[in-house]
Amino acid sequence: MTNVSSSGTLAASVASDSSCANWGTMSENRATYHSIKELPASERPRERIQQYGPEVLTNAELLAIILNTGTRGESVLDLAQRLLVEFGGLVGLARADLASLRRFHGLGEAKAAKLKAALELGRRLALAQPEERPVIRTPEDVYAIAGAEMATLEQEQLRVVLLDTRNRVVRTVTVAQGHVNGAQVRIAELFREAIRANTPALVLLHNHPSGDPTPSRQDIELTESAVEAGTLLGIEVVDHLVIGHGRFCSLRRLGLGFAAT
Repeated sequence: MTNVSSSGTLAASVASDSSCANWGTMSENRATYHSIKELPASERPRERIQQYGPEVLTNAELLAIILNTGTRGESVLDLAQRLLVEFGGLVGLARADLASLRRFHGLGEAKAAKLKAALELGRRLALAQPEERPVIRTPEDVYAIAGAEMATLEQEQLRVVLLDTRNRVVRTVTVAQGHVNGAQVRIAELFREAIRANTPALVLLHNHPSGDPTPSRQDIELTESAVEAGTLLGIEVVDHLVIGHGRFCSLRRLGLGFAAT
């Protein structure tokens, strides 16, 4: 059984957009434009995505492509930026229901439906499992399975990823929801499905709805209890990941809850 790497440090950051320094001036200019077609060619998200690829576009530009048009006196880019501010970024937008989007000034029925459909596609993609079972070699491999989807959950949720003898994912099971810590979670529940499926190893992962993945004292204690129980049962607890907004922490990498090896 190959353990998830315990070396290295975990860090994730969101790069700042240097163009924001001139946002005020840009907003004043863009306010006279209604649709993407009316924007100067250098500012059109569609042209930019074709020339440079989607990776270089800001979240506001990607939203502008979906929305297509702004409102009277407000460009589509400014509308997209206002959406992000109002709902607290992409995570907030993903959590918003259709009624909340419809009530937002500048959206209406059609735009709200298009936006919700795009967000739902993203959610389904995050949940989709490839036909070939993924192999877990690093914490990043675990995060790729459900991290993006779990980051949008409003409640804390604890899941167990079951692994076979080759570190391939057998399936993922939700074992608790609400306030996840050692006091609320019965350790036996963590291993129930692993025993039924006769799998030799598992990975724990749960989210922090606050967005901060820093492990709490309760997270560490839960990990210690799980590792101890797993040793008695002959089921290895490979790692415990805490999911935040766009980042995560591996307790094994941090040396928390796992005996030094």
